Amino acid sequence: MAVVFLLYVIAEVAAIWAVGSVVGVLGTIGLLIAGAFVGSWLARREGGKAMRAFLATAQSGRNPEKELTDGMLVALGGVLIMVPGFVSDVLGLLFLLPPTRSIARRFWLRRAEKRAIRYANQRRGPVMVVDSEVVSEEPRPSNHPVIEGRIVEG
Repeated sequence: MAVVFLLYVIAEVAAIWAVGSVVGVLGTIGLLIAGAFVGSWLARREGGKAMRAFLATAQSGRNPEKELTDGMLVALGGVLIMVPGFVSDVLGLLFLLPPTRSIARRFWLRRAEKRAIRYANQRRGPVMVVDSEVVSEEPRPSNHPVIEGRIVEG
């Protein structure tokens, strides 16, 4: 993690240096401030859209995982926009714009599903559920619930 943070700091300094050498010190500061204002406006707008979509989906009784993930990614994008620097602004903008956010959402949900299955298998051992019937070679403690559904592999 420390290496990633160090690489991030080096990338930010290099980006600020490159922009500063082209537009000057005042231009660089102006771009950083303008990026923060535009990004915070965009984060507020997209956050409002995500909240309205979440409420509409929840009121209709459907699973709001897409809308909830969109809200989380918009919040992350807003935080990245507010961090000074051009690299963080670009990353934050990618999380705020709907086309790139949908790509990040698919990646995030796929990763979360894999981690949830891995965590469940670590906690209670490998279990497979087929048509709500547990198929397992190991005895399962009674305090561990069975995941309902079609097939859950471990």
